[in-house]
Amino acid sequence: MQPPSRTLMDDTVAATPRDAHLGRWRATLDAASRRSAQAMPLRACGRITRAAGLVLEATGLTLPIGASCLIELPGMSATAHAEAEVVGFNGDRLYLMPTSDLSGLAPNARVYPVESAPIIGATLNAKRLPVGMAMLGRVVDAQGVPLDGLGPLNNEATASLSSPVINPLDREPIHTVLDVGVRAINALLTVGRGQRMGLFAGSGVGKSMLLGMMARFTSAQVIVVGLIGERGREVKEFIEEILGEEGRARAVVVAAPADVSPLLRLQGAAYATSLAEHFRELGLDVLLIMDSLTRYAMAQREIGLAIGEAPATKGYPPSVFAKLPALVERTGNGPVGGGSITAFYTVLTEGDDQQDPIADSARAILDGHIVLSRTLAEAGHYPAIDIEASISRVMSALVSDDEFDRIRMFKQMLSRYQRNRDLINVGAYQSGRDPMLDRTIALYPRMEGFLQQRVRERCGHDTAVAQLDALLGT
Repeated sequence: MQPPSRTLMDDTVAATPRDAHLGRWRATLDAASRRSAQAMPLRACGRITRAAGLVLEATGLTLPIGASCLIELPGMSATAHAEAEVVGFNGDRLYLMPTSDLSGLAPNARVYPVESAPIIGATLNAKRLPVGMAMLGRVVDAQGVPLDGLGPLNNEATASLSSPVINPLDREPIHTVLDVGVRAINALLTVGRGQRMGLFAGSGVGKSMLLGMMARFTSAQVIVVGLIGERGREVKEFIEEILGEEGRARAVVVAAPADVSPLLRLQGAAYATSLAEHFRELGLDVLLIMDSLTRYAMAQREIGLAIGEAPATKGYPPSVFAKLPALVERTGNGPVGGGSITAFYTVLTEGDDQQDPIADSARAILDGHIVLSRTLAEAGHYPAIDIEASISRVMSALVSDDEFDRIRMFKQMLSRYQRNRDLINVGAYQSGRDPMLDRTIALYPRMEGFLQQRVRERCGHDTAVAQLDALLGT
């Protein structure tokens, strides 16, 4: 047997250390791969540089307005992070508005963007919240989290808080009456399917009770209620006592009470509108109740003033008056043959002042207004609707000429009586001087009864019109 050649022996000796070296490299690379798989990914972050009032300033990030962030809190805090949203910027500084508690926030705290994907579409990166028929009967907050203790939402869809603008020429005209179950409104201030109405009232004159009546008695298929900036006690009272089981079964309630961040109050109004838009896209007639538009404006005022926007009218910055029509115009009728959103927005008139800037702006952008009178409320007249000061701007397209004439006659008689009330009460008016006033005096007790209605009493549109005919003797 021949011994191995010298060349073969040299190759065998040389191969052993090389394989060992490659094995060590492979083991090192495998260990590094395992460690990198376990490591947290690198994330862009900024730092909090200033906290003053409602606004935080951060540097080190470039984010668009509306982007969400997480602010790192120290270990002794109740939560590890606080949520915030970008509301403005100045050079390389971002203005953040927190939406959760900031207890324990320290200088130079880290700020992380929640989503850093580039913006491709108008609503691609917009915040999306749950919608759908499964939400009927539920109560949620401004972020879509259930508040009613009935378990998680079984929704199958989400929708953006913003929506594309509808071409006004694509909207179906308002030509169909929507029954709201309130006699004075059905007969004298007829509301159309897709109309936007304002409910102007001071505090404590019965606006919540009137909204509850409409929610229970309306002919709309779905009801969306946005309780924006209300006291927590009023939220529970409205849901359990005013709305009741009858109204709640076909309603979705979005509650953003007064003690939450102004950003969440704005988001609550936008979320309620998004829910109504989703039901409209399904071809349903929706009644949207927003209580209140004034608190929505106040939330925007807080944000605008906090980021340095100059006040324009009674402390309200210009952004407030740009936000109001943008919110209201999302409601109304959709394309021909589709669904509709009939909206009622409550407007709080401070000191019963109808010239409040928000009330004045709302009156201009809505399709009519219903004014509640404190004088009538104090006299036990319910609902305390001031018929003379209220108007439905589309009523002429909803009723016949004969019915419109009867409505006008009723208002003329009521106005004639109010102008001569003092003379009548002191006995200074002599019968026979004014035939219309004579007839009004004879009918006034029945007219006053016609305008009043019990809270649990429903009066449909056809019934209200028939009662008006009977009252005027036609």
